[in-house]
Amino acid sequence: MEKKFKRTLITTALPYANGPVHIGHLAGVYVPADIYARYLRLKGEDVVMVGGSDEHGVPITIKAREEGVTPQDIVDRYHTIIKDAMAELGISFDVYSRTTSDIHRRTASDFFRKLYDDGQFEQQTSLQPYDEQAGEFLADRYVMGTCPHCGSDRAYGDQCEACGSSLNATDLIDPHSRLTSAPVTMRETSHWYLPLNKWEEALRRWILEGHKEWKTNVYGQCKSWLDLGLQPRAVSRDLNWGVPVPVEGAEGKVLYVWFDAPIGYISNTKELLPDTWEKYWKDPESRVINFIGKDNIVFHCIVFPAMLMAYGDGYQLPDNVPANEFLNLEGDKISTSRNWAVWLHEYLRDFPGKQDVLRYVLTANAPETKDNDFTWADFQARNNNELVAILGNFVNRAMVLTHKYFGGEVPQAGTLEEIDLRLIADLAKVKENLEANLDTFHFREALKDAMEIARLGNKYLQETEPWKVAKTDMTRVATILNCALQLCANIAVAFEPFLPFMSAKLSGMLGMESTSWNELGCSTLIPAGRKLGEPVLLFDKIDDDAIQAQLDRLARIKEENKIKNFKAEPQAPDVDFDTFMKADLRVGTVLECTKVPKADKLLKFLIDDGLGTRTIVSGIAKYYNPEDLVGKQVCFIANLPPRKLKGIVSQGMILSAENADGSLVVMGPTAPVVPGAQVK
Repeated sequence: MEKKFKRTLITTALPYANGPVHIGHLAGVYVPADIYARYLRLKGEDVVMVGGSDEHGVPITIKAREEGVTPQDIVDRYHTIIKDAMAELGISFDVYSRTTSDIHRRTASDFFRKLYDDGQFEQQTSLQPYDEQAGEFLADRYVMGTCPHCGSDRAYGDQCEACGSSLNATDLIDPHSRLTSAPVTMRETSHWYLPLNKWEEALRRWILEGHKEWKTNVYGQCKSWLDLGLQPRAVSRDLNWGVPVPVEGAEGKVLYVWFDAPIGYISNTKELLPDTWEKYWKDPESRVINFIGKDNIVFHCIVFPAMLMAYGDGYQLPDNVPANEFLNLEGDKISTSRNWAVWLHEYLRDFPGKQDVLRYVLTANAPETKDNDFTWADFQARNNNELVAILGNFVNRAMVLTHKYFGGEVPQAGTLEEIDLRLIADLAKVKENLEANLDTFHFREALKDAMEIARLGNKYLQETEPWKVAKTDMTRVATILNCALQLCANIAVAFEPFLPFMSAKLSGMLGMESTSWNELGCSTLIPAGRKLGEPVLLFDKIDDDAIQAQLDRLARIKEENKIKNFKAEPQAPDVDFDTFMKADLRVGTVLECTKVPKADKLLKFLIDDGLGTRTIVSGIAKYYNPEDLVGKQVCFIANLPPRKLKGIVSQGMILSAENADGSLVVMGPTAPVVPGAQVK
């Protein structure tokens, strides 16, 4: 029998405050967490949702160095952007704090010190990358070199972003410091380690035997780690930004961010509930739910629980960790470094008032069991074909018909017919399925269940046709519209966890002052005689221009990335001067230019070469309109042997340069010269 808890603490992964949040963060963590928190609140349960910005660690210091500002400047900027954007999207944190707060620094420091005093750490000395010129140890991301797997010369000390391989700094070929470009040396340094191996058997029993109900991806990843055997993990590092290690002689060392950040859940709860926070963390009748992405599974299912086990004092381990997979964007992995993302604060600017549309699409495409893809075409289709044409259409029809036939008052229902009773029975089934999916963190399926209410409503109106019945039986029309309006009220309840802004608007139109999950499935949610508000469209269509603007933005980003990452080809082997001089480079004027039939890439040029005319065939048709080249002067090699292309004898080669995006640019003089002039 499933255990019942008195209260629930929901935690959400802390986003790094080195940039804004994007749709991948939202789909993976924050929208699912908010859905669940709102659901529990609607049920009247004691639930608290805590979150905050992760403001320590190397990504922050890298960003600060790049911009020439302090780490505090960076986190102050992005914490505000993140917090404000989350609030505008309706992510209903009870507290959204930060790891640079005083209460967090004290909590994290005290947590470390207790483990230290209890002898829970091992101190180890190891060789770590060091920059002799800067005089400091280097985190993995500050080391760059050549990837031993793919040969990219821009691999980092923890990962090659070109081929995706996980690396150690010592794996790189010719590693150098990103700070000074100096070669990396290895120097001894001492750190404290949490011996995860000490807690391996306890973790194995807790997870593999005690939590077989966890999502397959979570359970499977934990089992893989446990089967490989756990190793001690460093909890400190050499860095000047973070929570200082509270031990004498540890100057220049801070708590490793993976150790520091999850303690933020505790400090955030303390900040919100200074007198009662322990109830949510230490009472056996409380449960903790960690919402995270799959890249954080090991930290929340193995490392943080081991920290809590080592600490003792009654801390409850997570009851569930419903981690999601990754969300891609237009078929490509979301990447903050490449700016390949849909940033929340920009979405809110570009689509004002459409918070629920994004929430809906991200839930409908939630990467719950495997990586999924966000496309702007799907975004538009789901808005226009589902939110507008199904949900919004049903509510609008019910409201408009009520205003037309009953002056905007909820009519009194008469005797229910079989079709009405079937509608009520179907609604009860929807509630049952919806609750089952929400309780087991299947939010994508739960959203389909909620949308089923609107589908039932449209089908009901289509089958009962009150606009036709009105010609003969207004009593029956009153019953039909009463049933339809009760469905609208149920929509307001069922969708509150998913689309809170729509739900509030609909509740206002129906005169519902408050909603409760216990009311879902009820066929008498709004009383007869209630005056309804004026019908207002819940959603409107998104036009092609708005979508094209987003696609154009992504196309620009893709081109910018190509240019930024462009790497010139290695220089060709040297040739002696006499060999070079054998090439006769000249300037000619284009007299005619036409496309070569049945050859998409080829253009046929007739060129004035100063001695007469010559024909040259060039593969640049993808990049130029033929008429645009007529009258232009181009450089060409005059003394190449004639070559037949598509039946045309080409007498030379036009010189072009290849751009970072693969496009070709015809080379020519910057000022007019006489045809036939030699290139010297």
